[in-house]
Parts: sequence; C-alpha cells; structure tokens
Amino acid sequence: MILSENTYVPALRWRQGEYQALNRLASDVKDRIVPLITIPDVEFDFEHRRPKKTVHEHVHPFALRYHKKWGGRPAWVALTASIATGRMNGGEQFFDYVFDRLGSYGEMAMPALPLDADGATLAAVRRAAMHGRGVGAIVRLEDLMAGGVEARVVSLARGVGVFLAQTDIVIDLRAPNFEPYGLFAAGLWQAMVELGDLGRFRNVVLLSTAIPESFGMIAKGTDEVPRHDWLFYQAFVHQMPAEMRRPNYGDYTIVHPDFKALDMRMVKAAGKVIYTKSDSWGTRKGGAFRDDPSQMRRHCAEIVRDSHFEFCGGGYSHGDKYIEGCATGVESTSNLTRWKDVGINHHMTMIVRDLAKFASGSSIV
Repeated sequence: MILSENTYVPALRWRQGEYQALNRLASDVKDRIVPLITIPDVEFDFEHRRPKKTVHEHVHPFALRYHKKWGGRPAWVALTASIATGRMNGGEQFFDYVFDRLGSYGEMAMPALPLDADGATLAAVRRAAMHGRGVGAIVRLEDLMAGGVEARVVSLARGVGVFLAQTDIVIDLRAPNFEPYGLFAAGLWQAMVELGDLGRFRNVVLLSTAIPESFGMIAKGTDEVPRHDWLFYQAFVHQMPAEMRRPNYGDYTIVHPDFKALDMRMVKAAGKVIYTKSDSWGTRKGGAFRDDPSQMRRHCAEIVRDSHFEFCGGGYSHGDKYIEGCATGVESTSNLTRWKDVGINHHMTMIVRDLAKFASGSSIV
C-alpha cells in the first residue's frame, strides 16, 4: 500500500470516541485516511482499585470491532508497551491473536512497532508480515537523535522478514516545541538524514501534535489553541530540500498522546467542545459537565453563531451536523465520549480537505 501525497494519518487510541469518529466519516474522507491505531492500556477502575478488564477481555473484541468500524480499509495496528508484553488466555502473543482474527475477516491491517520491540513481538509481527502486510517502524525523535537509527530500522525489517520497500517509517515527534519553525525544521532535516535514503521505504509519515495534555488552563467561554503541528508541517514542506522525500502528514487529532483516564470521582470534567479551524483549535468550555449537561447547547449555539469559530455548516461532517443539531435542540447533550467523537470527526474531515488543497498548491491559512 503506497500512500498518495495527500493521504492523512491520524493516530488514534482504540477507544469509543475515536473509533466512532472514524466510523462516522463520509466515504470520500475515509478513502484518504490510513490511521495508526493503537490498542490502549486497560482502563483502571478507581473505585475498586483494579483494572476494569483482564488484558484478554480488553484485546479480544478488537478484530471484530475493527471489521465493523473500519472494515475493508487499511490501517496500522500498534500495541502499548504493557499490552505487548502480556499474553492472551491461551498463551498467544497479542499480535498473533489480533492478526489471525483480522485475517479471518479478510482485513489487511499492518502491524506497527517501535524500534525497541522485544523478541516475542518481533516474532509475532514476522508471522503477520509474511502475509504481505509489511510493517510500520515507529521512530521516535530520541531514536533519530541517538545515532545509528538507520541500522536499527534495517535490523527491525530483517527481524520481521520484510524488505525496506515493505517498511513504513512513522517519525513520531509526539508533542515537541515547534517554535521557531525554521530552526526546528532544520534540526529535523539533519536528524532525518540519519535514516539514509528515504526513497527506499514504502511510506514515510511525520506524526506530531500541539494539542494540550490538559485543557485545565484553557479559559472558560471562548478560547483558542494554535495548531503548531499543522503550521509547522506546512513550513517544513515548503522549506525542505528539493531532493528530500516529502513525508505524509499525521497527528493525534484532538487527544494528547499521553492522555490518561482520571478518577472521575475526584475530577469533574468540564463540558467543552474542541472545534478545529484553519490554524487553531477554537474551544468552548464551561463548568462541570455532569452538573450542567445543558451547557452543551449554549456552547454549540456559540460555535454556530460566532464567526471566530469558522463553523463549516451542518453538511460538512457528522460532527458538524451534531453540533448544529445540539444548538437547535434536535440532538441531545449526550456525554463526554460523544463530544470527543464529534470533535475528532470534524477534525479528521477538515485535515483531509485541507491536505487536498495543500497538495494542489492552494492557500490554507
């Protein structure tokens, strides 16, 4: 699978808000997305002081749910470190279990793993990659900076039995300090040189985010957060050396990669809507959601009314339709998971359409 230059790579944790947002995308948007899906850690039951499920119970539904929510379309599938070191009840390594079942549904998802993956994970990925899927190599910024990264990528490809032409490089910057863009771009070019000729690889993706780890410091009412990841990517592509292969754009949508579930008995999460704009995230934030769910109608009405939010209209995406419906009382105020779904669905739709404009040379910001 070779990505077109305007294919978008959203990194998603396979939680309900994320996979529902993916499932509810319009077909033409889905056609231009290849997500990096990570099976997250088991959520913790703070009241009973134990995990909510066994790891087996947590991983078991993944393949069927993938088939229902993203069936027939490509994606990379990764595991968190704690999941990767566990085993299913029958003793299977998780990649074996997941890809055997994905194969039974006719799905051709691709495994993705970090350069420091353990031997058992490599062996399981080798079995998956032998079915023609290839492999994604997740290269962190610290891997690039440490030296010897090309040899490590070659070693990983050999370890799972694939050629470099079947290997996808996902450069995962996570949440760096992007500014000043020019200086960071120059440093990143130099670091990427350590990978050797990027043309040898099947795909190259640049993944990052500028979304805050916490929205606690975001002002109540209307506020905004600059989308430094997207602004940097545009600057990076415009300034990169002519001979360098242009990487595909990827981000963590509107969820920080270090997001962790909190004890909701102790934390009253605010009701908020995160609305992606051309160069920033517009936010509407109120008080505790569970104390006043009706605040979501006011937030949505403000997003629809205020030109600051650049509201795209109810026909733009499923998320936009829900915002418009909530503002007018047609849709319910629902729950916080649904509002994550709404924001992510709009975000992914906007990125796909902006990437198409960017690829054609049209102005974005």
